[in-house]
Amino acid sequence: MRAYYAADRDKFVGDTDDHILGELARGHNFALEPAQRDAWRQQINILRGALKDQGGYTLYFEFSIPRMGKRADAVLLIGDCLFVVEFKVGSAVFDRSAIDQVEDYALDLKNFHQGSHDLPIVPILVATQAAASRDIQLELALDQVAAPLCVAVTDLGAVIRLIASRHRTVLDAKAWAASGYRPTPTIVEAARALYARHDVKDIARSDADAINLGRTQDFIGQVIDGSKARGRKSVCFITGVPGAGKTLAGLNIATQRSNAHADEHAVFLSGNGPLVDVLREALTRDQAVRTNQPKAHVQRKVRTFIQNIHVFRDEYVSTIDAPVEHVVVFDEAQRAWTKVQASKFMQQKRSVADFNMSEPEFLLSVMDRHTDWCTVICLIGGGQEINTGEAGLSEWMAAIRDRFPHWEVYASAQIVQPDYDLNHDARAFIAKDQVTLSEDLHLGVSMRSFRAETLSDFISHLLNGDAVAAHAAHAKLDKYPIYLTRDLNQARHWLRNRARGSERYGLIASSGALRLRPEGVHIKAAIDPANWFLNDRSDVRASFYLEEVASEFDVQGLELDWTGVCWDADLRYADGGWHAYAFKGTKWQSVNDRFRRLYLKNAYRVILTRARQGMILFVPHGDDADPTRPRRFYDDTYRFLQACGLGPLIPNS
Repeated sequence: MRAYYAADRDKFVGDTDDHILGELARGHNFALEPAQRDAWRQQINILRGALKDQGGYTLYFEFSIPRMGKRADAVLLIGDCLFVVEFKVGSAVFDRSAIDQVEDYALDLKNFHQGSHDLPIVPILVATQAAASRDIQLELALDQVAAPLCVAVTDLGAVIRLIASRHRTVLDAKAWAASGYRPTPTIVEAARALYARHDVKDIARSDADAINLGRTQDFIGQVIDGSKARGRKSVCFITGVPGAGKTLAGLNIATQRSNAHADEHAVFLSGNGPLVDVLREALTRDQAVRTNQPKAHVQRKVRTFIQNIHVFRDEYVSTIDAPVEHVVVFDEAQRAWTKVQASKFMQQKRSVADFNMSEPEFLLSVMDRHTDWCTVICLIGGGQEINTGEAGLSEWMAAIRDRFPHWEVYASAQIVQPDYDLNHDARAFIAKDQVTLSEDLHLGVSMRSFRAETLSDFISHLLNGDAVAAHAAHAKLDKYPIYLTRDLNQARHWLRNRARGSERYGLIASSGALRLRPEGVHIKAAIDPANWFLNDRSDVRASFYLEEVASEFDVQGLELDWTGVCWDADLRYADGGWHAYAFKGTKWQSVNDRFRRLYLKNAYRVILTRARQGMILFVPHGDDADPTRPRRFYDDTYRFLQACGLGPLIPNS
């Protein structure tokens, strides 16, 4: 239901207040509080007064903004202009959060509602007790979304009439309302909506390019149901490009199975500590507000749904019991540890002297304790291994081959591609009878960057050192700005001016960017990911302040709207190719180990694919007086990025 109540001019004038309130109450899925009914009554009366001299229009009360899990108080279509009106009943001030909220609604419609793509959209905030309006000069951005207008009740009618008088082309309101809504939520937005039991179809795109997300989830559901019915054990490998929705698919599977099949005790596991922390904190804050329960009470429930994979592992080291969970989703399974890394950690950090399994082997052995059935879903990102001891897909395949030949395996044929098949053993693996291939298990379209689905191709060509292919891919990014700068303050200024509403921005650098410190980028100063990703502009710990810098470990699996990527000499272009370095003591040392070079390349792949809407790359000038950062370390990199199609930032870009 797009809106609780919709009416053209004649219907709105003819309907009684009680009839409208009845329609609103019927659409409301929650217990109707007296305060909500009173607020609706005031909004109806205010709009009756504001629109009494207005000609034709269509009015929508409680218009759905699914990606955000919210509803705009009123949406008004007059001619070919769209007004989004948000009321703050009883407020005498226009506070920042309310201004951001109505602007967010307008941007959401512009970006994701097909019928609104080409319309001018005017967000209006009405504080019902405000004595006077402010900021009522109409300022349209290039995408025709106006800066929010802060309007007193007495001025609302005049403001709407003045703007509407310029838009006399009449649109088909029914066709506009019924047009496609194709949102691409952030993973935090998606987690909140799914945990609140929204359908993934309400919050994620369903167009042809992204439809395989739905097919993936349907396929996994069939595997789980089949394993349960036949008493079999199964493992599914979901592959995908960065931002394709792997984590979204995993969260949806876990929430669906938890809600509809409580006996399965589905759980979402991740070894990505920052992702776990951010999602847990986001869900806890959201549910505490939704349910009006103490935060500590909500937090306990959230922790059972999203768990750190290492805590799960440690729980079953000292017991032979089968876990309560029958369905387990492992996020970023390519980062599971090798036998050497896992054994070393368990011996040194957990005092388990005889641990001699890789992490995939141990985790599968824990699930194999079930006497009936289980399903393990592994989410695999190509080219995402970023730390020592991370095994990629190879350790999972080795464990299944050597110890679990009785398990059924489902995977996409993409696992033979170099980004997944680090040890070149996937072709032999998929030839086994226990393996079933399905293209429904590969997510090939990035949904993170709704402005640029070809971004991952551009980044891959760039990091492969192919300037010609990168330049061609960049030419397709016409709605996704990427700029170069040698001035960090210029980058900060661009980010602040680009973001609107609550759009989030921040600075990112690789964990090896140790010689950006003279530029004020202290990568060794740890951030608190939950505060950095979730807190508002007033908090110095938030990404908005552009002081604390996140590394690839902090941001993998998460995203921002706009990013400033700070490029150091750890990955530098010279003599026709990329070269990897690590800063040790007082100088750079060449990295010769194949896997360490791969981890560094993947670190830059991660930080270059975090932005949903655009980014700016900061490459410092360097200083020939400093032997750790002479200009040549940076100039060749800058010139190569230019050859890939990137241009310097021009004022007002």
